[in-house]
Amino acid sequence: MGKLYCIPSLDDINNYLGFAEKYNVGFEYNDFFITKLLDDGFTLNKVIKRYMSLRKCGTGDTMHGAFLDICVNSADPKIFEASDYRVRQCMDIAVKMGLKAVIFHTNYIVNFRLRSYLDSWIDRNEEYWKQILKDYKEVQVYIENMFDDAPYMLKALAERMADEPRFGVCLDIAHARISGSPVEDWYKEMASYVRHIHINDNDGIEDLHSPVGSGVIEWDKFNKWCRGLKEEPSVLVEVRGYGHLKKSVQYMQENKIYPF
Repeated sequence: MGKLYCIPSLDDINNYLGFAEKYNVGFEYNDFFITKLLDDGFTLNKVIKRYMSLRKCGTGDTMHGAFLDICVNSADPKIFEASDYRVRQCMDIAVKMGLKAVIFHTNYIVNFRLRSYLDSWIDRNEEYWKQILKDYKEVQVYIENMFDDAPYMLKALAERMADEPRFGVCLDIAHARISGSPVEDWYKEMASYVRHIHINDNDGIEDLHSPVGSGVIEWDKFNKWCRGLKEEPSVLVEVRGYGHLKKSVQYMQENKIYPF
């Protein structure tokens, strides 16, 4: 069965350590997509050392990479240079901490239907992520649907990357729910490529990161889909705070939602 993950907070680390031990949960670090931290070398190293002092670090943990304004497919050399710099900062942190994988976003311009742009995005992303995987042989890369309006772009990239065993899709169920495309389309198109999943709930309109079971997402369909996959993807409960994490896992246990 796929491994369960949560997002730790150093301000409440004892609760998260206890939770991780109780449920055999991995950590997905969310500190390192914040560019202010990435640019503060002293504080950054302090945070890394603090996490590395915990018994959980390096045991299959993951992290979320920088995503705001990242555009690795840009034809503008300056924008590409800045984006590449941020991605490599995150990959370097993952190597230093001994992490399993880093999650990045698709970050394409939704509703820009020009064929040349769509083809360029796929071509450039394929070239870029293959180079990153070549340069960082210890780490996996998962690309997450952000506010994509349909699954076709991420699927096209995943098809191109199918020969890379350390590449996979991170399917964010809540993002899929508010995408404008049926969640069932995401399930169908991503089934062969998903390696990691982000879950939380919402109202079908806004990305609220509410506790699992408190919104409109149909968790019975999610559960059926997960249990029918050939691979067993890991699952991050991506909610706001420890209280919402406990509430989500309680709902998942009571209703036997994957990976329980």
